[in-house]
Amino acid sequence: MPKFTRTLVTTALPYANGPVHLGHLAGVYLPADLYVRYKRLKGEDVIHIGGSDEHGVPITLTAEKEGISPQDVVDRYHRMNLDAFQKCSISFDYYGRTSLPLHHKTAQEFFLDIEGKGIFTKKTEKLFFDRKADRFLSDRYVTGTCPICNNAEANGDQCEQCGTHLSPLELINPKSKLSDATPELRETMHWYFPLGRFQEALEKYVTLHEDDWRPNVVNYSRTWLKQGLNDRAITRDLSWGIPVPLDTPDAVGKVLYVWFDAVLGYISFTKAWAEEQGSSERWKEYWQDPQSRLVHFIGKDNVVFHTLMFPSILMAWNEGRETERFNLADNVPASEFMNFEGRKFSKSRNYAVYLGEFLEKFPADTLRYSIAVNYPENKDTDFSWQDFQNRTNGELADTLGNFIKRSVDFTNSRFDGEVPCDCTPQEWNSLGINWPEALEQLDLAFEQFHFRDAVSVGMDIARAANRFLTSSEPWKVIKTDREAAAKAMALSLNLCHALSIALSPVLPETCNKISAMLGFEGTIEDRIAAGSSLFDQLLLPQLKAGHKIRANSEILFTKIEDSDIAPELKKIEALLAEAEKREAGAAVQRMEFKPVISFDDFGKVDLRVARVLSAEKVKKAGKLLKLQVEVGSETRQVLAGIAKHYTPEEMVGKNVVLVANLAPRTIRDEVSEGMILAVEGADGKLFVLEPEGSEINGQPIQ
Repeated sequence: MPKFTRTLVTTALPYANGPVHLGHLAGVYLPADLYVRYKRLKGEDVIHIGGSDEHGVPITLTAEKEGISPQDVVDRYHRMNLDAFQKCSISFDYYGRTSLPLHHKTAQEFFLDIEGKGIFTKKTEKLFFDRKADRFLSDRYVTGTCPICNNAEANGDQCEQCGTHLSPLELINPKSKLSDATPELRETMHWYFPLGRFQEALEKYVTLHEDDWRPNVVNYSRTWLKQGLNDRAITRDLSWGIPVPLDTPDAVGKVLYVWFDAVLGYISFTKAWAEEQGSSERWKEYWQDPQSRLVHFIGKDNVVFHTLMFPSILMAWNEGRETERFNLADNVPASEFMNFEGRKFSKSRNYAVYLGEFLEKFPADTLRYSIAVNYPENKDTDFSWQDFQNRTNGELADTLGNFIKRSVDFTNSRFDGEVPCDCTPQEWNSLGINWPEALEQLDLAFEQFHFRDAVSVGMDIARAANRFLTSSEPWKVIKTDREAAAKAMALSLNLCHALSIALSPVLPETCNKISAMLGFEGTIEDRIAAGSSLFDQLLLPQLKAGHKIRANSEILFTKIEDSDIAPELKKIEALLAEAEKREAGAAVQRMEFKPVISFDDFGKVDLRVARVLSAEKVKKAGKLLKLQVEVGSETRQVLAGIAKHYTPEEMVGKNVVLVANLAPRTIRDEVSEGMILAVEGADGKLFVLEPEGSEINGQPIQ
C-alpha cells in the first residue's frame, strides 16, 4: 500500500426518517470509529466525516403521513441519531446535514460544472401524474398490482412480497398514494448522468484495487460493469430537495435526485469542518492532494454507489482539469449484515434494537465490544442478548475489569499507591507476550480492517496479564519476599497501561478510566502528540518507579444478570409473535378465493406442458429468470419471478406448466410470452409445478 500523508474517513449517511439500529452500527459506524481511533493513536493525520441524508421520497412520505413538514422530520431524526452516536463514542470530526445551504451550494456547483461540459443528457419520458394533487408521482408515490406475483400492494419501485425491482409503469391498476386516484401519463424532461461514458475508466479503477478491496466489493462492482452501465436520472419532480440551479422552464419544479446529492455530502461536510477549524480551504488537503487517502465505510447494499457512481461524478468533475482534481477512494470496506437473534434487522417490520434505546439500558463500551468481536467482515453475523451477556460478564468483567481492579487496589493497599520499582525490557519480554509481534498484529489488523482480529489481540494481552498476576500471587509472596511482590505489581501496572492503549479503539470510555486510575491527566487522545504513536509504547514498560496512581479504583464493568435481559428476551418473543401473526394473516388472506367464474371462462385459459431449454438472470432484477421454453413445436420467452428459489442451472430441462395464451407483457425491457405456474410454501419458498410423464411436451393440462 502506498504511503499517505493523511486519511479522510467517511461513513454512509443514515437516512433521516428513522432511528439507527445495531445493524447500522455494526456495519458502518463502529468499524469506522475503530479505524479512526487507531489512526489517532498512531499519531497520524485523520479526520472522520459523517452526517444525515435528508432528502428523498421516504422523508416526504413520513411528513405527509404525520401531517408535518419534511424539515420537521429530518430535524427530529438528525438530532436523535447524532445523540445516539455521541453516546456510543462514535468520534466524528464533523457530522453534517444535506439540507444545509453549504451542501446545496456544493451539489449545485457539481451539477453546473458537469452540465457546462455537456456531459449530462436530457430525456423526455412519460411519468405518472396525479391530477387531484397536481403533481408528478415518483416511484414510491405509486402503488398497484405486481406483474410478477400479483401482490395488490406493490410499490412503484419494488414489490415487497416477491422482491422484484419495478418501475411504476409496470404495475397493474396503478394508484396514487396521495389521492388514491388512477394517475395519468404525462411527458416530463429529466437530466441523466451517462454512467456508460465512464465504464472503461471505472473498470480500470476496480481492477486497480482487486487485490486490496474485499471480494464482495469487487464482485458487486464487476457484476454491474459486466451488465453494462446505463444512463441514470439525476433529477426528479419533487418539492423537497436541492433545486436544479438553472433558470429555464425545464428546471422548474425539479430537484437533484438524492443518489446524486447525498454522496456529495462527504465533500460539503468536509468543507464545513474546515470552516470550523478556521481554515476554509483546508478541506482540499484531504480531497485533492494525491498524498491523501480516502476510505468509505459502508454496508454491502451501498457498494455500487461508492465504487461506480460517486467515482464517476468525480471523474466528470476532473475531466478537462489540471488542478483541483478530486481523489477517488483508496478503499471501500463494505461489511456484510449483522442479524438480530437469527433474523435480519428490519425497521419496516419493527424488528430491530435501536441504538438510542439500547444505550439507555447498557453501557456503550459493552455494546462496542460485543459488536466488534462479531464484526460482519466477510459474512453475515448475529447479535444475541445471550452472547452480549456472556461476553460482558466473562471477557470484560472477569478478565479485563478484574485484572485492572486487583492491580490498582493491591498497589494502593500495600505500596502506597506508587509503582514500587522499575521494570527492565527483559522482564517485560518474559511475561508470555511477544510485544513486537503483538504490535505488528494490531497494525496489520487495523490497516486491513480485520477488526475482530484486532480485538482478539487486545483481549489476549488481558488474558496473559490475568495469568501473570494469578501465578505471581503477590498477596502471598509479599509476606516473605516484598521485592518479588513489588516487581509483580510494577509489571502488572505496566500491563494495565498497555491494555489501556491496545483496547482504547474498542473501549474508549473504559480505557480512559484505566488511564485516570493509573494517574494520567486528561483522556488518552489528549496524550497523543502529533506524529508520535502511543501504540509504540507497548514495546517497553512505561510506568517508572515512584509514578503515583489514583488513590481509589472503580468497577469497570457491572455484570449483566438474567433479570436485566429478561425484558429484552420477552420483547423478542412479542416481536416474533407479531411477525407470525402477520404471516398467518397473510396466509389467510392468500386463501381467500377469487370471484367465481364460469366453466366457459376457465376454458379460455390454455395450460400447456413446456420444457425449459435455457435460463438466465435478468439484469438489475434480482427476482427474475429469463426462460426459453419449448412448448410443442415453438419456443417462447417467459419471465418468472423465481430467481431467489431456483438457479438458472436448476431450471434447465424441467417440465413446467405454462399459461400459453396470456397476452405478452414487457417487463424490464424484456417480453414475457406466458406465465409459469408455481405454488408458495408456508416458508415463502416458491415451488414450480413439474408435470411428469413421457411425450407430454405441448400437451394441454386437463
